[in-house]
Amino acid sequence: MSIAAKQTMLKNLEKALRSELTYDNIVTVIDALSSQLDHYNVETLESNYPLEESNDLLTAFIEAKQVEGRSEKTLERYEYIINKLIKELNVPIRNITIYHLRSYLMKMKKDGMSDNTIEGTRSIFNSFFGWLQKEGLLRDNPCANINTIKCIQKVRLPYADTDIEKLKEVCSSVRDKAIISFLLCTGCRVSEVCELNRDSIDFQNMECIVHGKGNKERVVFINPVTAMLVERYLQERKDSSPALFIGKGTTRMSPGGIRFMLTNAAKKANVENVHPHRFRRTLATNLINRGMPIQEVSTILGHTALDTTMTYIYTEKSNVKNSYNKYM
Repeated sequence: MSIAAKQTMLKNLEKALRSELTYDNIVTVIDALSSQLDHYNVETLESNYPLEESNDLLTAFIEAKQVEGRSEKTLERYEYIINKLIKELNVPIRNITIYHLRSYLMKMKKDGMSDNTIEGTRSIFNSFFGWLQKEGLLRDNPCANINTIKCIQKVRLPYADTDIEKLKEVCSSVRDKAIISFLLCTGCRVSEVCELNRDSIDFQNMECIVHGKGNKERVVFINPVTAMLVERYLQERKDSSPALFIGKGTTRMSPGGIRFMLTNAAKKANVENVHPHRFRRTLATNLINRGMPIQEVSTILGHTALDTTMTYIYTEKSNVKNSYNKYM
């Protein structure tokens, strides 16, 4: 046995015995073991792990998260980020240490990546290595001692009422007006809107069934103006496509198609920072400002945690001041 290996083993043994034996007894045990170790050689034993290759470990992780109900987009992001780490480090997963990960994250920072992006990457690493540890496929999680990266919380403003009217005014079709109105009053994600069918909307009860992240079903509501625009749009159509919104021909509208439409409308209306997700923030802010409990807002948006909903809400300084004066 090498001197370094022997010293490491004896040192670890001393730590383990410290709470059980007196100092004299510990010395006696270590001396006896030390003399015995000189007669042995250290050999690397074959691993009993069923999964050896990095790709196998990653595949097992992705499959586990798929069973848990993670969305395809989330799984694709996990796979992309972890694969990128493996290729760049060129080190087997079992040999990746905290120093590898810190160095990798520091390189991201030097390359100009935002703290939010770096924190998202760190979170995925922690989830991956933490899962491997829980499954018994890895002894330790090398990401466990890398703390959450502090990010600057940017103020994300909702649309002003005038912005919405400007966007609607420049729309060249009833479909585009209907999409803008639908995004605003339902707070649906753009992917959810694209997956809706005509029969998803109950015009009599002014509501709509949506399948969100993790295939979770929820009910959202539409107002009279949105119902009128959507009905008018559907009456104009001559196709038999089941999709609620279609693009060219009878092709179901894609998220990219809606983003493209909104970008064009934003240029014509001279409205900045126009994108689908901002409609969700606007709805959440409007509902809270009008007195709806945050738990109900969270249900409409399809959030499982209130903390997530809180990040969507913009509070006017004047509202805070008025409330303060009211209660003081």
